[in-house]
Amino acid sequence: MDTMNLLKKSYMDAGISPEVYDYCHGISSRMKDRFAQIDQVAELNQIKVLRAMQKNRVSAACFESSTGYGYDDLGRETLEAVYADVFRAESALVRPQLTCGTHALTVALSAMLRPGDELLSPVGRPYDTLEGVIGTREVNPPGSLKEFGISYRQVDLLPDGSFDFERIKAALRDNTKLVTIQRSKGYDPRPTLSVERIGELIAFIKSIKPDVICMVDNCYGEFVETIEPTEVGADLCVGSLIKNPGGGLAPIGGYIVGKEKLVDLCAYRLTAPGLGKEVGATLGVNQAFFQGFFLAPTVTAGALKGAIFAANVYEGLGFPVVPDGTESRHDIIQAVTLGSPEAVIAFCKGIQAGSPVDSHVAPEPYAMPGYHSDVIMAAGAFVQGSSIELSADGPIEPPYAVYFQGGLTWYHARFGITMSLQYLVQENLVKLP
Repeated sequence: MDTMNLLKKSYMDAGISPEVYDYCHGISSRMKDRFAQIDQVAELNQIKVLRAMQKNRVSAACFESSTGYGYDDLGRETLEAVYADVFRAESALVRPQLTCGTHALTVALSAMLRPGDELLSPVGRPYDTLEGVIGTREVNPPGSLKEFGISYRQVDLLPDGSFDFERIKAALRDNTKLVTIQRSKGYDPRPTLSVERIGELIAFIKSIKPDVICMVDNCYGEFVETIEPTEVGADLCVGSLIKNPGGGLAPIGGYIVGKEKLVDLCAYRLTAPGLGKEVGATLGVNQAFFQGFFLAPTVTAGALKGAIFAANVYEGLGFPVVPDGTESRHDIIQAVTLGSPEAVIAFCKGIQAGSPVDSHVAPEPYAMPGYHSDVIMAAGAFVQGSSIELSADGPIEPPYAVYFQGGLTWYHARFGITMSLQYLVQENLVKLP
């Protein structure tokens, strides 16, 4: 039996019907040229990371661990220099004490803003978990920015996804201290912002108010392009290590890169004024952080291929997808509007069934902390909550869209998407052409 027939048999042995396999295989076979372009970007980014590690003399000594205060941690200091070089930034803060992307963003916002300052989002409503941080809910948790006298304004994107420059200009006030730009879509099927578009927005804002701090939430966008937001004017760029830059190996952590004086302020907020970057034990994660960052361009490329495959699979079945199957990509997330809660749940159950961890369990919607509606999450991951690994999630609310991302390898992403379609077909929620 040749390898092609063996592959089909392997899928069928895993519970995939011949019809689902043939449909998905037909789509993947048409994507070689697109995948070749992704591989070129990954190679450019791989060389960038490699050269930064060589320049900063990464050695076996960098993999040693520190405890307690963490003074003189060679690995931590070298890793932060590597991040700064890769992002073309002045400084970096890369720490396991940054527990997630929302925490890293909270540290940056709290470090920059003072009572009486105003925070502006020129790209619409931020991700759900930031609402409690900013204080835009009807009932906010203790410690929100609003509680400390920091106001918030937002300007929504225009219906076509473009910036509303006129309203942004009007929204920039004397007390506007920081502008936060969310690169990815969150739970909103809007276009992800390219680094080029982010640069255009920052240039416009700075032309009106040069002293305003421009911060980019870079989650899900790292290494998708050959440049990062700090190369087009962002003062700060923030993200999570259990997404793209952790390469699937980082067990926890976040990063903040940008202007040195601003990163120092973030370090003072993370630890304590006067201590800053000098403390923070690494507790055995240095090697995983280095190795994950080294693998990140390749891992991100695999996840990106999976997102494009998912777009083409579901677009071919008539579902609205963002981005569509041919658009340029600026993050690893694929939004698919399935139109019913049953379809969202079936999709996520298929992703869970295609995972290496906890494939035997079935995800169900539930009230997660930080979200304003019940959310279903499928993530059979080696690292809890790691969305660079194969995962899918979405709020159980109209328009009933699911957000797929990750896959440590393209082959796993392909398998997971194929399994998601199998579950939809089994539930008679989709009919194959």
